[in-house]
Order: sequence, then C-alpha cells, then structure tokens
Amino acid sequence: MEAKKLGLVLGISTIVAAFTMVLHLLEAPQVQHALLGEFNFIIPAMLKGASSSGKYQQGKAGVLLPNLTSCHESMGRSDLPVYCCPPMNQSDVAFIDFQFPDPSLPLRVRRPTHLLDENYIAKYKKAITIMKSLPDTDPRSYTRQANLHCLFCTGAYNQQHSNSPLNIHRSWLFFPWHRMLIYFHERILGGLIGDDTFALPFWPWDIPEGMVIPEMYMKAPFFHEARDISHFPPSVVDLDYSCTAPSSDDYGCFESGLGPEDQVYTNLVMMYNQMVAGAKKMELFMGCPYKAGEGGSCNGPGTLELAPHNTVHKWVGSNLNPGSREDMGVFYSAARDPIFYPHHANIDRLWEVWTKLHGNKVITDPDWLDSSFFFYDEKLLLNKIRIRDVLSITRLRYAYENVDFPWLNNRPRPSVPLEVARNVLKTRQNAKLQRNGRFLDSTLRTRVNRPKVRRTKKEKDEEEEILVVHGIDVPEERYVKFDVYVNVVNETLMNPRFREFAGTFVHIDPGVIRVAREANLETLRKKTDLKLGISELLEDLEADGDDSIWVTLVPRSKGCFNATVDGLRIEYIR
Repeated sequence: MEAKKLGLVLGISTIVAAFTMVLHLLEAPQVQHALLGEFNFIIPAMLKGASSSGKYQQGKAGVLLPNLTSCHESMGRSDLPVYCCPPMNQSDVAFIDFQFPDPSLPLRVRRPTHLLDENYIAKYKKAITIMKSLPDTDPRSYTRQANLHCLFCTGAYNQQHSNSPLNIHRSWLFFPWHRMLIYFHERILGGLIGDDTFALPFWPWDIPEGMVIPEMYMKAPFFHEARDISHFPPSVVDLDYSCTAPSSDDYGCFESGLGPEDQVYTNLVMMYNQMVAGAKKMELFMGCPYKAGEGGSCNGPGTLELAPHNTVHKWVGSNLNPGSREDMGVFYSAARDPIFYPHHANIDRLWEVWTKLHGNKVITDPDWLDSSFFFYDEKLLLNKIRIRDVLSITRLRYAYENVDFPWLNNRPRPSVPLEVARNVLKTRQNAKLQRNGRFLDSTLRTRVNRPKVRRTKKEKDEEEEILVVHGIDVPEERYVKFDVYVNVVNETLMNPRFREFAGTFVHIDPGVIRVAREANLETLRKKTDLKLGISELLEDLEADGDDSIWVTLVPRSKGCFNATVDGLRIEYIR
C-alpha cells in the first residue's frame, strides 16, 4: 500500500514538473490561470485515493446539509427548467473540515463602493477577469460561482435523510449561507491575483451616498446587460420597489414617482422599520426556524430579507425580461450579475449591524449551529463549513469599514394628526367590515383584537407584540408584494415613510420546486406566515391601550390577484 502511494506521488511530481514548463512558455496570465484551474482540479481527485481528510457521508439527522448525490434539474421559475449542478459529482470529491484562518493574518477590510480608489478597482478588475476566463470544470470559475446560488434557491439539492428540497431563502438559513458564499467568493478572487488581503466591496444602498448603482458596476467587467436601464445613475434606488402593479394590464413595474430627496428619505424610514422598529426579536429579523425533514420546513422570511433584499433584486433586474426581471430579479440567475456580490456584502454587513444594535443576540439552537454546506476555496479544496463557523467575522479575518447609519435617526411620523385619525377610526367601528374574502385582488381591511392591553415597560421589553398575517398562499411561485398598515385613514396615500406602515411582504419567484418521489414529480408549496413587530408602532400611534386595531393589506403586485391569506392575529414573542 505504501509503495502504491509512493508511486502515485512520484507520478504526480513528474506531471507537475512538465506542466510548470508549459506554463513558462505561456505569457498571458489569463491562460495560465485557466490551465491551472483544470490542473488543480485534477490533483485533489488523484490524491483522494491516497490520503483524504474526509469523504462525503451522511450527517446527523437533526441538522440540515445538502445531499450531494441528489443534484437534479430544478425550476428557475414555473415555466423554466434549469440544471445548475456541477459537472462532476461532488460526493466523489474528498472534503476537509473548515479551518479558521491564522488569527495573526491581517483583516480583509470590505469598503463601501463609493469610496473605492483606482488601484483597488484595477485589482478587482484583474481578479474577476481571470475568474471569468476559467473553464466551467473549475469550481472557481465565474459560472460555477453563480450556479452555487442557483443550486440552493431552486431546490436542486435534497436534504440528507430526506426527499425534501433544501432552500436557503425565507428562513434562518438566509444570512449564514450567503455569508459563506460571499466569503469563499472573496477568497477565490484574492487567490487568483495572489493577494491574501483582497476584500470585496459592499454597496451601501442604505445610506444616501450609496443609493445609486455604483459607478464601477457601469463599466466592464462589472457591467451586466440584463439590468433596467431606467435605473442607471443618477436614479435613486427604491428600497420599496414594486413590480407588476395590480392596476396595470401588463407586467410593467410600479415606479414610486418620488423625487431624489423624497426617495432618499423614504428609503431611510424603510431601513429604520426593517432594522429597528419591526425587527426587535431574533425571529423577526432572521426568519423562521427551518428544521431538517419535510415536517420541519418553514416559509417565514425576516424583515431585511423581504425588503430591501428582495426589492433591490427586482429594482436592478432587467425590464426587458418583464415577467421575472432576470438576471438579478430572479434567484436562479441573480448571481450572474457582478452587482449581486456587493449587494449581498451589504446584507452581510447589516446582519452585523443588527446584531450589535440589539445586544449581540445569538441563536443557540444546535440544529442551526451545526447545519453545514460545502464550498470550494481558492486552493480548490472542498470545505465542509457549519453555521457556527461563520458567526464571528473577526475569526474569519474580515471586517467592514465603518459608515454612518442615518436611518437610525429617521423614526417615521403618522400621516395625519392622531386626534383626527382616532375620530375617523371611531366612526369606522360602526361601519360594515370591508372585506373581499381571503383573496388579495384588492385592498383588504379588517379589525384585529389584541389579547393584551396596556402592558408594562418590563412586559414590552420581554415580549414584542407581533401582527401575524398567516397562511399566505402564493400560486405558481409568482412574484407577490403587498404592504401592511395599522390604523390607516386613507390607504391611497400610504407608503413606508409613514408610521402606520407595519411592514411589507415580498415574494420573489425562485421557481416551483420539484422533487422526484416514487417516479412522480410533485410540486411542493408551503404557505407563509408574515410576522411584523408592532410594539413601537402602537406606541407612536397612541393605540397601545386599544382593545383592537384596524389592519389594512394593500396589494402592490399583479401576483396578488390569485394570492390568498387565511387570516390575521396578534401574538407575542420573546
């Protein structure tokens, strides 16, 4: 056995020497990296039989991780099959358990896109150019990097121990999985140019200086044709963007019509609600607890994932693909656009910000902490990495350059004087309840009773009052968006800049998830619960002592026509 290993090592050494001579004859670094990509991909597979730190195997039943032997065709949207599986079965590749970087290494510092200098842009341009030159057989290639997102958002992998698909959106997997994706993408880019300090930029669309598409992403190789040209600079990003407005006859999108200053202000108020007022408890921000097995799946996204995450995706996507606004507008294709990565770097930064704002709260559930995924690093080694491994960005050896949070000082105000609103609402109590069944084909208004009235400060600190829109059913995985308001006098004037805004529901169409079961293809669809923190809202509206509140659901997309809700209720969460 030892002789066999020695022979294999000597054989590889001969190949390495010959290949090195070939590389010296080639002057173009892009060609060298492309050939090295294929070569380095072969070597780990050859060494696998001689020495391996681990081979793919079944994990513990209580944690979530992908079954790498199950990759199959999935659906980019309800009418579009996609196949984004890797060219070779990853279960045949040796993997290593993730190792933290040397703590003595300098931090990779991620900077905001509007403060980047020409030297950095040139370095990033070189790295992404090389990445795009690599063949699809190389896991570091741009196509393979983009397909990682497709794999985990269309159900291409099943969970281990289950026929249930694995999806990293609309649950507490959202933040840690995307952190892993960005982390290894960043390391690969740095590795391609031999710079261990290289860090991705972040697009700070939450502050006024960053509320336009960054200039560098309007030029090659960062430019992407599949974007809405009407949203090119100097257009201000709309963090509450709505597509397929219900009043339209086509699939056009609904522009806010606000001037730049008003749009900036509305964005800041939106950020305050999604990061502060409506996100005071872990589940409200992180999303619902997603457990292994079909019975443990959930569909309850957190505040920031709904908006601005989903809304920015749609805002960037191309208006020439009106049904779904590919590429950024649909999850299966979103990572094809280079702007996906600074967008998600900002999402990752805001996770850090939220954690610090709310007392460094952490999830201690071992099923979440031990849920694992597989990513290639810059050395073409397949890493098994757990969620518990990515909770400290300092241990991962990266950081974010500090920027101000002006949205912290933009607590919204009521749309009308509270005395006026109260008089109108008193009159409404005797009016006929205006409902259109459970369909969201038009505005739905109803009164919701509150189980607890006039809670003490201690009770409010311990328990957040939440409004639950439960049993949201989205047909055919369509794009659906509706807003939720409390104690509104005039729904036609409402938007997130007013205190009556409780939150928004934004469902991006990732595609109908299909999974083979007993030789049949079944469409799996799970209803959604939208949970909105309203304790601060009720105080600001002076409704904390009321026995009931008026809740209004305002459809903002054509997909709402066939969407239904089962009801509304008040709950309390610690």
